Amino acid sequence: MKPSLQRGDRIVLEREHFQNLLDALNKKGYQIIGPTLGEGSIIYGKLSCVSDLPIGWTDEQEGGMYHLKKRGDNALFGYTVGPHSWKNFLFPSVQQLLQAKREGKGFQVNRKREEIPKFAFLGARSCDIYAITIQDKVFIKGKFVDPHYASRRGDTFIVAVNCGKAGGTCFCVSMGTGPRADLGFDIAMTEVLKSDRHYFLVELGTERGAEIFQEIPYKNASEEERATANTVVENTAKHMGRYMNTDHIKDLLYRNYEHPRWNDVAERCLACANCTMVCPTCFCTTVEDTGDVPGGHAERWRKLDSCFNLDHSYIHGGSTRYSIRSRYRQWMIHKIATWIDQFGTTGCVGCGRCITWCPVAIDITEEARAIRKSEQAAE
Repeated sequence: MKPSLQRGDRIVLEREHFQNLLDALNKKGYQIIGPTLGEGSIIYGKLSCVSDLPIGWTDEQEGGMYHLKKRGDNALFGYTVGPHSWKNFLFPSVQQLLQAKREGKGFQVNRKREEIPKFAFLGARSCDIYAITIQDKVFIKGKFVDPHYASRRGDTFIVAVNCGKAGGTCFCVSMGTGPRADLGFDIAMTEVLKSDRHYFLVELGTERGAEIFQEIPYKNASEEERATANTVVENTAKHMGRYMNTDHIKDLLYRNYEHPRWNDVAERCLACANCTMVCPTCFCTTVEDTGDVPGGHAERWRKLDSCFNLDHSYIHGGSTRYSIRSRYRQWMIHKIATWIDQFGTTGCVGCGRCITWCPVAIDITEEARAIRKSEQAAE
């Protein structure tokens, strides 16, 4: 009989036994979601076997550029982050809220009950786990609870993977959100590739994480194996593609609400909303009501929206943020300033997606740096 594992234990999972982890999660009734190749990028989808993973693939990212290429080895998680985040599964872009059917002189209102699977998120990066904790604070830990988010989030099992590669647009170190997972996971793994060996250093984050390994071959981690895994993550932290100085960032932006830099960025911004679509924390929505011509059936849908859309700020008389200047300013100041007042944290986790997937390569770290630099020059 195996010795009892506990939260905080560090063990080693050999690459040849990785399928056992997927099998154990399946046996517990989890629907495994993880990285796959698709749409010319690494996206999240259903997994059943190791071969579904992007084995031997990596990504190159810069402002407005994303490119897949082969690594030259058989790493399972040798990439950074793609356009998808776990928001796709916890906070779907389209959600039916209710439907109503005419009955006599009134309507019978029914709230659609979804069959929500128990999710196991495999390959969650630290920045994205921080994003989940931010949305937890917004949707289930405040005064008002979003029942749709809560039903999807409740039984989620998180298998984190510490980053062994920094992307060209990553700046999680600046935001204190990575590259090592330090919260919110059931299991955290660091992938180690050597010329003669391929294994994972595993940290158990919860009791149910420890329970999963009762049916998986493992061994206790040696000091050398721990040190090697630490070196992988430390090396990643030293090679961030971007940096943001967050010292007093809220006050900096509040002081510069009328800074001329907003005009500069407005000349480049397309207001396409790509940045908000790929952001793992953005959650603006709109509500649409639909009905049939006879008037006997109606539905209400919640759909993901963006503060870059002109109608997002529409009130009687028109939109309050008519210019692209005002919309970009609203997004950036809300993301890393007013969000702090609302939720006690920034809304940015340093994943770099907004930089990579911006068609004109607008860089939030560059915009913050330009405002700070002009203020320092004036002083």
